[in-house]
Amino acid sequence: MLHSVNKPVPGHASISISSPVFEDKEAIPVKFTREGANISPPLKIKCIPQAAACLAIIMDASEAPVNTFTHWLVWNIPVKHHINEHYISDLQGVNDLGTISYTGPGEPRGLHHYHFRIFALDRLLNLQPGANRQELEAAMAGHILGSGVLTGYYKSKEAPQANLQGLR
Repeated sequence: MLHSVNKPVPGHASISISSPVFEDKEAIPVKFTREGANISPPLKIKCIPQAAACLAIIMDASEAPVNTFTHWLVWNIPVKHHINEHYISDLQGVNDLGTISYTGPGEPRGLHHYHFRIFALDRLLNLQPGANRQELEAAMAGHILGSGVLTGYYKSKEAPQANLQGLR
């Protein structure tokens, strides 16, 4: 059975997010990294509030040297319970590498955690493609009905050996 970490936005519904290709707090397969095909993994979503008009995803890494590193921003996803791998939308934001697309794991040093954050929103967002994270978060403010988080890790082939025992 797949697990998910549900840390909803305070005061909002908890959405369950998982993936058929990696479990919560487990390694993300190479295929979904910059060392592989660099495509987004498939996601399964449960407990979406009935009033949701759309979904949004923010994927980030928390061990970035300065702040959180944003890997993927996508919004106005039709409400559905499965997002296919290599999901592409016209409504994606600019990530911290400066591209308007999914950018998978692949930091040059150390072990990194990647958080796929899902948000159910009560309305479609009026944002142009290429919006940044701050613009997306500002547009979502006051419109989040529920949220959830799936966390995976990845250690680049170039990274030194790390002790994975303490992750669980």
